[in-house]
Amino acid sequence: MKRLLTFIALSACAISSAQNIDDVLRYSNENLQGTARFQGMGGAFGALGGDLSALSTNPAGSAVFNNSLFTFTGTYFDRRAKADYQGIQTNENSNSLDINQVGGAMIFKSKDPDARWKKISAAFNYDMVQNFDDRIYVSGLSNEGIDTYFLDFADGILAEDIKTQDNETLNDAYLDIGATDGLGYPAQQAFLGFQAGIIDPTNPDDPNETTYISNADYNNLSQNFRQTVSGQNSKFTVNAATQYGDFLQFGASLNFHNVLFDRLNRYQEEYSDTNSEVRRTTFENLLQTEGSGFSLGLGAIGKLNDFIRLGASYQSPTWYRLTDNVAQRISSNYRNRGDLIDGSPFLGTTIFDYQIKTPGKLTGSIAAVFGQNGLLSFDYSYQDFSKAELRPTSDAVFASENSFISERLGAVSSFRVGGEYRIERLSLRAGYRYEQSPYADGNIIGDLNGISGGLGFNFGGSRLDFAVNRMEQDVLRYLAETGINTPAVVNKINMTYSLGYTLNF
Repeated sequence: MKRLLTFIALSACAISSAQNIDDVLRYSNENLQGTARFQGMGGAFGALGGDLSALSTNPAGSAVFNNSLFTFTGTYFDRRAKADYQGIQTNENSNSLDINQVGGAMIFKSKDPDARWKKISAAFNYDMVQNFDDRIYVSGLSNEGIDTYFLDFADGILAEDIKTQDNETLNDAYLDIGATDGLGYPAQQAFLGFQAGIIDPTNPDDPNETTYISNADYNNLSQNFRQTVSGQNSKFTVNAATQYGDFLQFGASLNFHNVLFDRLNRYQEEYSDTNSEVRRTTFENLLQTEGSGFSLGLGAIGKLNDFIRLGASYQSPTWYRLTDNVAQRISSNYRNRGDLIDGSPFLGTTIFDYQIKTPGKLTGSIAAVFGQNGLLSFDYSYQDFSKAELRPTSDAVFASENSFISERLGAVSSFRVGGEYRIERLSLRAGYRYEQSPYADGNIIGDLNGISGGLGFNFGGSRLDFAVNRMEQDVLRYLAETGINTPAVVNKINMTYSLGYTLNF
């Protein structure tokens, strides 16, 4: 009988490995999205303001507007992932189209020319700060199989604990294992490997056996790994700012995040050795996350003279409340045990709630404005990723993972450079972005580099903007949590093409 376990729900205590350093990094980063003008200049707006997406860098920026306005932007996302695994290269592309920015600002100017407080602004803005849509495909030949994954988890677990009881379904057994103190997630993985026939106790007749052997026999095997991701992290900003005299702006923002994230990892392997009892295995892991977050920002922009502007801002940590739904599925062609139900229906997943606190960010900026001819701008940001946390910190598993985060992650410096040159009603723009790896040793995730360019045409009462943005980064992608120790090196190139329209009032 073919063995099939179909998306079995994980219990709350069994999801310990689902919340980890990857989740912290996923929600701590914000990609270069926003208005087409913002993207075209590499997001270097900390000392400039005058753009709705610039509020995410410096909340004082809305006080730079001279009039009320409304802006929306649509973006075409084109992603390319080239993976190198065991000397074999594969390519995977994905694309999507979305409205990534909508916002407006109302400007209230003082009618008294001698007033110290010249202007008050109120703004709102929706930004898709992270588009998660992505696909990765890895293929190669290896001598490390998924059996080692299950053997690693099974070591030390009683054989009796991963067997079904009389009249107990696979789903009930899986949930019971996850809910039992001292078993949890590791025992559930051992359960999957055993029930699929990939591993067996060394002595099958001894219920107290704690060592296991593999039923797979191979020297080399063919591996395929496909990761499909969808979702987004969007941010709605409510902002207020004011201008004092002719040289100083202050601002504050409240940011409300909404998170939707789906990820399906599908791993397959085939063995060429005809003596192996297991010839084919498919192992799938599904993660679905939704939640919300909150953060605030403070900032100021100072005009030293008609030429130089300085900016400083603080973005607080973002406090997320998230809910994970996690499920797994495994199948193999192993036929030596016939006590499984073939073709199990898809089952619901168990909800698990937790929190993440991302690190705060400090940004310093300087800009040179050349009258009506153009400008140059530079932003520098500092963010200490070792301060990120999974919560509640009283949870022993989270406390351990937080220690791991503080050891592996470090402080990140990033900078953005942008410029704009105006030829009557036409604006030419370019930008560059660099961000250090969040890992202290620079491994797992490499440095990020991005270049951008754009055009803008001013119609007088409105403006049309276009931007092209290219970001590149190398990451290491492991095919399993443990056991398969050789990662694929994935070169990720994200291209965006944005078109925005601004209407002035």
